[in-house]
Amino acid sequence: MTNEIFDEQTDLQLKVLDEISKISETNGIEYWLRGGWAIDFLLGKVTRLHDDIDLITWIQYRAQLEEELIKAGYEKVPVKEEFRDRQSDFPKGIVDVTFVYIFRSDDGKLMLNGLPEWVWRSDSLLPNKYSLNQISARALHPKQLLEEKEVYEQIGRRIREKDSESMKILHQIIDQNLF
Repeated sequence: MTNEIFDEQTDLQLKVLDEISKISETNGIEYWLRGGWAIDFLLGKVTRLHDDIDLITWIQYRAQLEEELIKAGYEKVPVKEEFRDRQSDFPKGIVDVTFVYIFRSDDGKLMLNGLPEWVWRSDSLLPNKYSLNQISARALHPKQLLEEKEVYEQIGRRIREKDSESMKILHQIIDQNLF
């Protein structure tokens, strides 16, 4: 793989993404990549090592998704009380996977379940699939990914080096219309 960062963790994460993609497709569950893997799929290459896999899906898929992941050998682990309505964590081996759940409000706004004050961009859910290592997945709009990073500063969360680097890459993706 030319010009790509690759190690055992990356390989395992890509295998998990492939498995989740197949589970989702078989069960008619839509999902979108979020965070670093979203950036990598938008670019079609691995840009850095990732700590975990962050995914988004509709709240109505939650029960079915959790059941299918458990059947496939994922372990559902408890999350903090304040996150229970909005996310599920599913490690498989050393790969950490987090699904967060979205819904449309009565007036059509896209929102994170359990956090109604966070209204997402109307164009957050890109319709096209992007490919990386023969895996296809949808990703969040780069402007949504960038807004999330920018909110970190507003809520007092420390911007990590990887967040700063991701923000630079997201600006390039947006400026060059690479999505």
